[in-house]
Amino acid sequence: MGATLRSLPIKSIFRVSQAENAALQQFSHRRSVPYHVSGVVDCQLINLHSVPTNDQILVPETLLKKRKSQEKARAERTDAVEKKKAANKEKRQVIFKRAEKYVQEYRDAEREKVRLHRVAKSEDSAYVPAEANLIFVVRIKGINKMPPKPRKILQLLRLLQINNGVFVKVTKAITEMLKVVEPWIAYGYPNLKTVKELVYKRGYGKVNKQRVALTDNAIVEENLGKYGIVCVEDLIHEIFTVGPNFKQASNFLWPFKLSNPTGGFRPRKFKHFIEGGDLGNREEAINALVRQMN
Repeated sequence: MGATLRSLPIKSIFRVSQAENAALQQFSHRRSVPYHVSGVVDCQLINLHSVPTNDQILVPETLLKKRKSQEKARAERTDAVEKKKAANKEKRQVIFKRAEKYVQEYRDAEREKVRLHRVAKSEDSAYVPAEANLIFVVRIKGINKMPPKPRKILQLLRLLQINNGVFVKVTKAITEMLKVVEPWIAYGYPNLKTVKELVYKRGYGKVNKQRVALTDNAIVEENLGKYGIVCVEDLIHEIFTVGPNFKQASNFLWPFKLSNPTGGFRPRKFKHFIEGGDLGNREEAINALVRQMN
């Protein structure tokens, strides 16, 4: 009987399940016993009650190291996410406070203008507001028959295409440059509403010489954070008030790409504004034009 059992395949003696088969394979490997289900093996070497359980099976050291490193990386990611959430919460609070301060500042400035106007009226005099420090320039004419000097000035102003617009600071040099290129541009003094609408709707930043939409305050902070400008509201405030970092803020803004005005330009487009055209200085009337083109 023993000889008969020794010569029979293990399949014909035991009904071995798939799990038991895997366990037997590992058990045989640990004891250096060549075991194959389809082969012939001595039954005395096999004891089904000695098959190791899952807890008794040894895990390779490489797998343990991999699990440990994965757990460590997972913990680090979780910790980084929590820290980022806390930092973003603090930043939002700072941004909200700054925005509230700016709103109050704008309101106080408007109220002061109204008060001065009323005082002047009560004294039978005229109120003359302070000269504007900010100009918005829009190019409305192409390069046909353009001399080299105006072309170079338009390049310096970054007005390379029709309907491009930029903010510039009022200086003597800028004023002289605008006089030279007046037959190709329209410009004036924008108000707070115009600045906000342009930045929020058409605002793009220059990041690594690429045109990037201002969809997040993080973009502004990464490029202008060293100047104390950490959000879009800071950027608007710096532009509108022509602050100490106006040059960096205006250079960060990509030239605005506007559309043709609703209803089109005037019939005499290439005449000066005071002659019924669209060219030249239109002072506060630039706000209406920008609203049509935005």
